Amino acid sequence: MPGFELFGDKERMEVQNVLDSGVLMRYGFDAMRNGHWKALELEQGLAKRMQTQYAHAVSSGTAALTVALASAGIGAGDEVIMPTFTFVASFESILALGAVPVLVDIDDTLTLKPEAVEKAITPKTKVVMPVHMCGSMADLNALKAICEANDLLLLEDACQAIGGTYHGKPLGSIGDLGCFSFDYVKTITCGEGGALITNNKAYYENAHKYSDHGHDHIGNNRGAEEHPFLGYNFRISEMNAAVGVAQLARLDDFLAIQKRNYTILREALSQIPEVVFRTVPEGGEENYSFLNFFMPSGELAQIAHQELIETGVDGCFYWFDNNWHYYRKWEHLTDRKSLGKLPKDVVESLPDYSKADFSESDQWMSRNISCLIKLGWTEEEVKIRAKQMVDAIKAAL
Repeated sequence: MPGFELFGDKERMEVQNVLDSGVLMRYGFDAMRNGHWKALELEQGLAKRMQTQYAHAVSSGTAALTVALASAGIGAGDEVIMPTFTFVASFESILALGAVPVLVDIDDTLTLKPEAVEKAITPKTKVVMPVHMCGSMADLNALKAICEANDLLLLEDACQAIGGTYHGKPLGSIGDLGCFSFDYVKTITCGEGGALITNNKAYYENAHKYSDHGHDHIGNNRGAEEHPFLGYNFRISEMNAAVGVAQLARLDDFLAIQKRNYTILREALSQIPEVVFRTVPEGGEENYSFLNFFMPSGELAQIAHQELIETGVDGCFYWFDNNWHYYRKWEHLTDRKSLGKLPKDVVESLPDYSKADFSESDQWMSRNISCLIKLGWTEEEVKIRAKQMVDAIKAAL
């Protein structure tokens, strides 16, 4: 991770095909295309790889989440349960529809704690959104059971976890809907892009229409298409999709490299008794894009993180103090900072997160260090890095 580290001839060829046709838009201009439909090709490949009936590509992972929620009819006042540890896009997509993000605690998986989800359910709850942060998953069996018992939608935010599996099934394919990001720093990238997957035909039909101004995409005359409902513009371009076509074909190779590098680092850190690794739910296999571990205390985690920086080990994150990924620095959500007026349903229903008690999340996140696994490292470079990490962590202890 990320896929841009290994850009090469395959990506250039796919992009050149689009440039040669001169058609950069995914819809229309049929006669000029020379048979090239890169967004469609990406969608077909993704659906096959993720073992789902349908896939729809959009402009970003944030767009994928927004379109997925909208496709299932989520809107004003509906509550969506999500974790305290994620990227800000998770709650942005919810708020964009006038729905209400309900944050709950994580556990040692660094993802949604099922017991916390159950406690947060109200009559307004419509969706449970586990976020498979840093390449690994929530306890999906438990969450699925909760959703089935309460007639809730299970939406997997798998934007950071493409290629991971749970009981043999690809992450994203287990819920009612699953979403991926293909932005510049993801395991496979389109530069900018995202996608949703589902086995529900109605959701798929809603998604491809909603993401293109409500066009029904019936017939071969775009100007004559009907608009069955309001929509917006979340289209992916053919240029971005072309990069994604090449990268998707290389996904398994990327995963193998990540697993090799991850394994070398993990085996080295396993020598340190005080280091405890994040829990991966039984039956799950992460995509090895990050190595996550806990130090004995928050203070020692901060010291170890600083030692790693001073040792020259880049790409290790202390998310507890991160502006983008942990609730503690989401002042724009807590203080409801918005350029325009927030919908009445949001203003009246959004919890007061300035008074929220997420101490359980804090005790996990304050002890956590998360290290990016790069694709471009040689095996020898990884071994050197492993030694540097061991030395830095021992120095902190």
